[in-house]
Amino acid sequence: MSRTNIRRLAVWIAVALSILAMILASAAPAKAVSYQRGSTGSVVTQIQTKLKNWGYYSGAVDGIYGSGTEKAVRLFQQKNGLTVDGKAGSATLAAMGISGGGSTGGSANVDLLARLISAEARGEPYAGQVAVGAVVLNRVRHPSFPNTISGVIYQNGAFSCLSDGQFWQPVAQSAYQAARDALNGSDPSGGAIYYFNPAKTTSKWIWSRPLIVVIGSHRFCS
Repeated sequence: MSRTNIRRLAVWIAVALSILAMILASAAPAKAVSYQRGSTGSVVTQIQTKLKNWGYYSGAVDGIYGSGTEKAVRLFQQKNGLTVDGKAGSATLAAMGISGGGSTGGSANVDLLARLISAEARGEPYAGQVAVGAVVLNRVRHPSFPNTISGVIYQNGAFSCLSDGQFWQPVAQSAYQAARDALNGSDPSGGAIYYFNPAKTTSKWIWSRPLIVVIGSHRFCS
């Protein structure tokens, strides 16, 4: 074989190897994102901000995952039925409403809202499930409540399902569609920011809220 042919063969082999490497890289499973002590960046800042707003963290919001942030993450995980390891992995980030890429992602919001809908309105008419999701979004827009979906859901004492364990039960499939419908603007609640089940509530105050509509077992109020 001539030297020219040898050089051409070497070039073709190099090209083939490069293509093969690209194919293998694209086929490889994505590495799970996890933030832990020593991590830095915008996602860490989001973690610290949310934990501070919810009362788990009292340190500086500096984007540095130190011992204080780790302790706060542990407290959050313990409170919300997650694996308590002090690391903000995919499950913990989703529970906080944070996507691994560094912003509050649409899919994370759907999953979080669906989990709440399933826990609070499992077995209710579909319109009632959408209405529960709409109440969360109405609160996001209301000045008296946190301005994020995760902030509203995790607000202390806002939803009983977070304290009785229902929030971490398997999510009903209908809840995902109800969450999407609510996020797309459907609001059977008529703009409600409260709802309750008369057969289960022990609060006298909630009965003072002006009634908008009754759907299934829930009264939706302003």
